[in-house]
Amino acid sequence: MKKLLVTGGAGFLGSHLCDRLISQGHDVLCVDNYFTGSKQNISHLLGNPRFEALRHDVTFPLYIEVDQIYNLACPASPIHYQHDPVQTTKVNVHGAINMLGLAKRLRARILQASTSEVYGDPDVHPQTENYWGRVNPIGIRSCYDEGKRCAETLFFDYWRQHKLEIKVMRIFNTYGPRMHLNDGRVVSNFIVQALRGEDITIFGDGSQTRSFCYVDDLITGMVALMESPAAFTGPVNIGNPHEMTMLELAEAVLSLTGSTSKLSFKPLPQDDPHQRQPDITLARDTLGWAPKTPLTDGLKETIRYFKTVLG
Repeated sequence: MKKLLVTGGAGFLGSHLCDRLISQGHDVLCVDNYFTGSKQNISHLLGNPRFEALRHDVTFPLYIEVDQIYNLACPASPIHYQHDPVQTTKVNVHGAINMLGLAKRLRARILQASTSEVYGDPDVHPQTENYWGRVNPIGIRSCYDEGKRCAETLFFDYWRQHKLEIKVMRIFNTYGPRMHLNDGRVVSNFIVQALRGEDITIFGDGSQTRSFCYVDDLITGMVALMESPAAFTGPVNIGNPHEMTMLELAEAVLSLTGSTSKLSFKPLPQDDPHQRQPDITLARDTLGWAPKTPLTDGLKETIRYFKTVLG
């Protein structure tokens, strides 16, 4: 049994991580400022003696005692992280500095939830971990993209300079229950619009691609990375290499929901990547990890969740 800190623990990914860690018998401290996280995501854990929730903003220092730190704090959808881009950069940079400082004091292992957005709009496909990316440093998405890149820099500098045990995980598109209803991500957008009978909004011509990993698979990869040998720092891609177009995803959602919604095409947002597919060779070889949940099964669970939310 370990004492574990999960920043952003009331968010989509964080709450599922808390579930997994509690089920493994650990004590979990969930830290969240509830900007995008929700108390509802962790309400089922509040009576568990192994679980504790603390309202806190990671841009300010935190003084606690834990064995490991999972740093997931940051809004992760364009609608949310562009709402206050300066604060998004602060969460990524100041938050990383504060959590690394805590890990340094405690000599605790720390995992950074980074993102496939560090690759930007890639000219290498699929993306491997040794690809440095193609990112606009002054665009409307830069607060998130460059914030996460800077956080990775800090993690590796703490590893080199202070011999800190770090793990860096590059998360590709993930979906599942507890996604935010209005986060602007394509899976939740399509499902909510289909269930409401609204037009399905497709940006561009729908030929741009993404790869979608079900949340349970992603959490398995995250825990496997944290528990991997100290010498393995990452960065490591965790995502589903099955690539599909936005049109294909829309058709799948329409089929599974039985919706009669029509497709509505709008201009592609600035700096929106045209391709996104992880090369997960490193995760397979080093962690023995690969996603297992078929897209249809994952979408069914996600649709069931949103039906409950929408009533």
